Amino acid sequence: MVADELDHAPEVAPPAQRMLILTLCALGIGGAASLAAIALIEAVEWLNRVLLIAPRARVQYEDAGIIVPLATVCVPAIGGLIVALMLRYLSPLGRPLGPPAVIQSVQFETPLPDLRSGVTSTLAAMVSMGFGASVGQYGPMVYLGAMLGGVVRRLRLGVPNLPAIAVACGVAAAISTAFNAPIAGLVFAHEVVLRHYSTQAFAPTTISAVTGYVLANVIFERPALFLVQFEGVQHGHEFLLFGALGVLCAGLAILFMRLVLRITAMAAQSGIPQVLRPAAAGLALGLTALWLPDVLGVGKEALRFATIEGAFGAGELAVLVAAKIALTALCIGFGFAGGVFSPALLIGILFGALFWTAIDGTGALSTSGIAVYAICGMMALTSPVIGAPLTTILIVFELTRNYDITIAAMVSVVVSNLIAHRVFGRSLFDVQLARAGADLSAGRDRARLQAMPVSTCLTGDIIVATQDTPVDEIHARLDSSPWSEAYLTDSDGRFTGVLSRSARKPHVPNLQFHDGTTVLEAMQALRGFIGDAIPVVHRDTGTLIGVVSEASVIEAYLDISQSLRREENAVL
Repeated sequence: MVADELDHAPEVAPPAQRMLILTLCALGIGGAASLAAIALIEAVEWLNRVLLIAPRARVQYEDAGIIVPLATVCVPAIGGLIVALMLRYLSPLGRPLGPPAVIQSVQFETPLPDLRSGVTSTLAAMVSMGFGASVGQYGPMVYLGAMLGGVVRRLRLGVPNLPAIAVACGVAAAISTAFNAPIAGLVFAHEVVLRHYSTQAFAPTTISAVTGYVLANVIFERPALFLVQFEGVQHGHEFLLFGALGVLCAGLAILFMRLVLRITAMAAQSGIPQVLRPAAAGLALGLTALWLPDVLGVGKEALRFATIEGAFGAGELAVLVAAKIALTALCIGFGFAGGVFSPALLIGILFGALFWTAIDGTGALSTSGIAVYAICGMMALTSPVIGAPLTTILIVFELTRNYDITIAAMVSVVVSNLIAHRVFGRSLFDVQLARAGADLSAGRDRARLQAMPVSTCLTGDIIVATQDTPVDEIHARLDSSPWSEAYLTDSDGRFTGVLSRSARKPHVPNLQFHDGTTVLEAMQALRGFIGDAIPVVHRDTGTLIGVVSEASVIEAYLDISQSLRREENAVL
């Protein structure tokens, strides 16, 4: 198996050529991903201006009669129907795509889903957000950047690990563009997608992240997500409050993630036709928006107002937090295309503002104002959802340029992640992948072993005979081979037993593998095994597929481990 792989391995380019290829790819992918992300944001904002009325602009339409409430209810429902039809008739996969698909592609060295499904998913996300669905824009932007980076996979450029690096470059540029935060974009690509910091990958992702920042911030002059004036933490006891806020945000993040998973599972059992589920979620969202218009869309307006003292009352904040959690889970679970990053930011910032309002209302403790608590809540809730604590801390620093507020957020983020990781898992993305059979929680090598069928490790040149073959003939064949066991089948090829060199009658071995057995499961089952090899049979028919030896299983494990170590320590 190893020799065959080496024979077909692509030729590796010289170091100088590899450096040039990586630089050009990083610049090209970074520029394309940044422009695509800006186009997506502009398209969504245009649709929002045309189809939705901003919550604080509704007073201008008091004389419009039933038009405003009718549009508020109907627009998300119509958007849901359009999204369902797009996914059903335009996408071969028939479902939205996001960060889990990107992580799975990179970690298991598989191509991203087909281009048509990816483009349809991105357009469906644009429609979802444009028509006011309670979903996020950053997940679709991450997939859009990865999709552009994935084009490089088709090229044979002689650079090891280039497909994964190219995807990471697209992701880094997209996040950098979205937040005007190149350092956060770089770290997100390594922390969430690549899950290592090799020099080979670090350099091109840095170039892509900076390219995205230059295009968004210097050339197109994209505005910051929000502006905060903060003069520093004025009281030492507030760091205990930041830690307490982290504990509460961890609980809220766990509730949010579990609700998303639960409603996604319930949607299939709801009895509502799949093509009508997003419309049903949109209808529920529109009805709620008649009283709480801030639940519509990405929520940038509410995000900015949450850092202003007095913009929301305590009761309004509590209701908005509960409604946004429930409606986001409903929209995602019932089939709208979009992410959880933006809703998590909004839920967290509103909850942080609510926490400050409750503390300030008691008058028992002095505080440094609402802004620091709102931002701490935003990042403490978001970081366990996306599994990127370092990224969220850096986003705070790059958005605010304020060291004190970054330290405060760091306390909340660390406490929140410690609890959420222990109770729920590393992130919503990782749990979704684990439920789909790609469990990364115990490490990258274990996940790849669990994803690799043992049938890929079959040993050749074995002795196979039918059960009607004379025993002496089988023994003669064994004597002229290095094997001590022959594998018997019936006339239809179904496995019936093993005949050893020293026996006159065949026996059925206690240990057998089937076509669904993984290399990890095989390694665990081989403890204490004595014999030549283990038969691998078809799960349904019992047909003998082949046999696998201990040596071939160990070889597969070593191949995967060495491949990961080379990737994680690659210099160029």
